[in-house]
Amino acid sequence: MIVLIFLLVTYVLTCLTLSWVFPKAGVSGSKAWIPGVNFVEWCKLIGRKPGHALWLLFPIVNIFIWTGMCIDLVRSFGKMDFWHSALAVIFPPAILGIIGREQDCKYVEPAYSNEQNYINSLHEAQKKKDWSKAERLRSNNPYAKSMAREWVESIVFAVFAAAFIRMFLIEAFVIPTSSMEGSLKVGDFLFVSKAHYGIRTPMTIAMFPLLHNTVPGLGCESYLDKPSLPYFRLPAISSLKRNDPFVFNWPAGDSVYLSPTRSWSAQQVAKQPEAKADVKNSTLRVRPMDKKDHYIKRCVAMPDDSIQIINNQLYINGQPAKNPKHMQYIYFVSSPTALPLKKLDQWGVSLRESQPSRGIFALDEEQVQKIKNLDPNIQMQVYMPDDMSNTFPMDTVHYKWTFANFGPLWIPKKGATVNLTAQNIALYTRIIGTYEGNKLEMKSDQIFINDQVATSYTFKQDYYWAMGDNRHNSEDSRSWGFVPADHIVGKPLFIWFSLKNAKLKDGINWNRIFRSANQD
Repeated sequence: MIVLIFLLVTYVLTCLTLSWVFPKAGVSGSKAWIPGVNFVEWCKLIGRKPGHALWLLFPIVNIFIWTGMCIDLVRSFGKMDFWHSALAVIFPPAILGIIGREQDCKYVEPAYSNEQNYINSLHEAQKKKDWSKAERLRSNNPYAKSMAREWVESIVFAVFAAAFIRMFLIEAFVIPTSSMEGSLKVGDFLFVSKAHYGIRTPMTIAMFPLLHNTVPGLGCESYLDKPSLPYFRLPAISSLKRNDPFVFNWPAGDSVYLSPTRSWSAQQVAKQPEAKADVKNSTLRVRPMDKKDHYIKRCVAMPDDSIQIINNQLYINGQPAKNPKHMQYIYFVSSPTALPLKKLDQWGVSLRESQPSRGIFALDEEQVQKIKNLDPNIQMQVYMPDDMSNTFPMDTVHYKWTFANFGPLWIPKKGATVNLTAQNIALYTRIIGTYEGNKLEMKSDQIFINDQVATSYTFKQDYYWAMGDNRHNSEDSRSWGFVPADHIVGKPLFIWFSLKNAKLKDGINWNRIFRSANQD
């Protein structure tokens, strides 16, 4: 609301200062107050066609159009210094107010069209090899800038353009863990489209450009919580489908402790000794939704689906799910003879926990068959996780679920209503209280939502279920639950670079470069 008020006040102030500026150029000041007409007249003053103002109606593009129009307008009144242009970008009413109130400030020229004419004349002289004319034009260049200013403006524009592309269109990510192997490997660098599932407009707006949530080297947060904008998403190009890999903000990442290697949620630190030991004396950080860590997993279930895992196999709506081609389980492998580690490496098997005759390997079905074919006496046993304490919803009284045997569980859908009881409230606690912003309390086995007794709840948005392809080595929805629709960031496009084990010294995975990131 604060930001909306700021934008409204800025527009009113812009109209007011335009009403002072327009008469200096022979335009009625009353036109500054007529929406649409004011921008058409503005375009005429800077030497643009009136139709150029229509670009202001297009989201995202209008940011660049507005910036250019502001700079060209102050230049049209002879304000050519760097600070004039900077103020025109930062807060246009300030510089327009100065122009409007300065008695000696007059309209000079339509800056945009005149500069284009100058550039065209210079190019024409150079094309005709009329070097004397070209030199005269250069020596009398009214738009000349110092080298320092050229560098500063170039750097500022480059950072702004890169931040804009990263924020709205495409962002580069790197795979830091093995949770999506063997589809996406540690050290894969991805381009992720933020437009496919609908561009999510910024919520946290006071931040260092090109940084997500921490400042490298300093470790402090790279943003301010306020001011902030409400959640809003533009129309999608395509919809998220079952089995698609997708990038999202870590749902549990609103309250985290940082260790040298990763973020731990407050719940993990409270329940897991290894997490508590890893974070040591780290302080709790509370993050807004768009500044939570980024995760990439596979969307295995959609809103209104029912899921269940039986002996490691995922079932969707009662039917065995389609498993990714290179989905991995952990196997305990024991061989009477030394394993050919070089050959296993060629097959893409991770050797981080291997020994000459036995090892713990994350293997897909193809790799399992290849190892079995090495020697009929090789013994292979698939891992069956049995830990319930770190499994969603972390209520071992009512839910005896593990990563290997989980559910059944229904995935919430927008507009659907579920009955609430003391037995099932753990499934929906974070949805009701955190993701959808309600006050949730339990009093004497009664559920209170916003201080009212509640026996049911209607969901405000869709939810999804995310799992890693490396099923036994993935911290996913089985750990922290549902992925809200508003947490979705984008669609992975392709791998643009890949390092073995994420280390340059180990070499480059040439065969993975420019490979699609959406393969099963």
